[in-house]
Amino acid sequence: MYQLTYLKRAERALLTMPRATAILICDKLRLLATAPYASNNNVKKLQGREGYRMRVGDWRVIYEIRDDQLIVLVLGIGPRGGIYR
Repeated sequence: MYQLTYLKRAERALLTMPRATAILICDKLRLLATAPYASNNNVKKLQGREGYRMRVGDWRVIYEIRDDQLIVLVLGIGPRGGIYR
């Protein structure tokens, strides 16, 4: 199982979003940490930069998988339009 690590801006986003959405995103991330390379329709590799994105409703989670350290690093969480900037 991989360990989840959050950047400060990802933690801040979780604290400011609606509580039910934050709980749903945390549950999805815990499931992702058990098998980060498992087939999932809501996960895609990013184009033009390293990392992946996970879709949770209208929210997006941008993360990287660091195999050498067994870490899933959550880079950012935000609404669909603004997270890719």
